[in-house]
Amino acid sequence: MRPHQLPVTTGRFPPGAIGHNRGVVRPNYAFMPPEGVLISRLPHFSGTVVRILAAPVLGAKFAQYLLEIAPGGGTPEAFREEGIQHFYYVLSGQGRFVMADAPALDLRPGHFAYVPPGTAFTLSNTGSEPLRVLGLRKRFEAIGLPAPEPILSHRDEIPVTNHTGAEGRGFQFLLPWGDMRFDFEMNLMWFKPGAHFPDVETHVMEHGLYMLEGQGLYFLGTEWHEIWAGDFIWMGGYCPQQFYPTGFADAAYLLYKNVNRDVAL
Repeated sequence: MRPHQLPVTTGRFPPGAIGHNRGVVRPNYAFMPPEGVLISRLPHFSGTVVRILAAPVLGAKFAQYLLEIAPGGGTPEAFREEGIQHFYYVLSGQGRFVMADAPALDLRPGHFAYVPPGTAFTLSNTGSEPLRVLGLRKRFEAIGLPAPEPILSHRDEIPVTNHTGAEGRGFQFLLPWGDMRFDFEMNLMWFKPGAHFPDVETHVMEHGLYMLEGQGLYFLGTEWHEIWAGDFIWMGGYCPQQFYPTGFADAAYLLYKNVNRDVAL
């Protein structure tokens, strides 16, 4: 069984399965492999298995989900939340995304959508295989600027930059970088074998990290954790963190980060 695959949940379990756990939850971070995240369902998604990766009960100030939408499933009607913004990123499968004030989009892996607060949308599976989508919800922090416009795009349309100058690292800013209307970023982070953070970072921003490709070692707090595709990490503010890829191929993860707002006192 490959590391990111979920274990079989029926029949006889193999010897040695009892008590094995790569996951860990600490007051300021959590490392969660997919096999330990149980399924849920949501009333506004039909034919959909939901795995809730981050939530306020964990300590996060946002909510993040892995949606597995069966063929024909999705939002049975337009869904909107006053004051809440959404972000969706397609991992696999085919679907359709419809949002007010934006053209409809036929989805394939790498497509993403930003839904401004209070904007109605529908997300549906139009293919014959499950549609796997990462979702995120966050209450919008208004500062007197207009709310951002809807965004429907694909990662191939976003340039790969390297604003740090460190060799072997790439950044794709899926939301406009430096635009003060946005109170969070969603970034694709790329690492060539041997590239890594130059230092252990300790900063005020919190993160939601979903490993998309490759593998590596992630330093959290005082411990190193081996991370594979499909693993999720929540990091609270000021959590010491560092990443070092260990595979033979590129490593990539999708990273949420809260930005552009002053500290609430």
